[in-house]
Amino acid sequence: MGQKFTPHQALIKAQKYCAYQERCHSEVRNKLYGWGLYQSAVEETIVSLIHGDFLNEERFAEAYAIGKFRIKKWGKNKILAELNKRKISEYCKKKGLEQIDQRDYLLTLADVLKRRERQEKETNPFRRKQKLANYLNSRGFEANLVWELLNDH
Repeated sequence: MGQKFTPHQALIKAQKYCAYQERCHSEVRNKLYGWGLYQSAVEETIVSLIHGDFLNEERFAEAYAIGKFRIKKWGKNKILAELNKRKISEYCKKKGLEQIDQRDYLLTLADVLKRRERQEKETNPFRRKQKLANYLNSRGFEANLVWELLNDH
């Protein structure tokens, strides 16, 4: 088990933790429990962090969505699944996904397909298309967009 902190020490440490990068409530809550705080102290600390604007789930969802899209080239389904794991509200998830420009999204999908096509060794056209679709779906891109792109290809 990690080092134990008083509620005041944990608040200061949590402020630094949140200032370093955007965090969601569940990440911070888990960290506070890991630092030996009890439920009442954890909830008080979370409230203090929200009031001090160190913790903001809408801001987190927006940063997370745009970051995973731009850096890892994830599709909206995968981003949404990860936001769900973090217990982000529907409103914040919607705000996060709105940060992704639809034109950039379609260009990224085409780019990911192009790169994967060069790597795909399957020669049977039907199986090749299916493998490419499965890959793009696993990256979180919506099936209708994937098949639209593959059929226009």
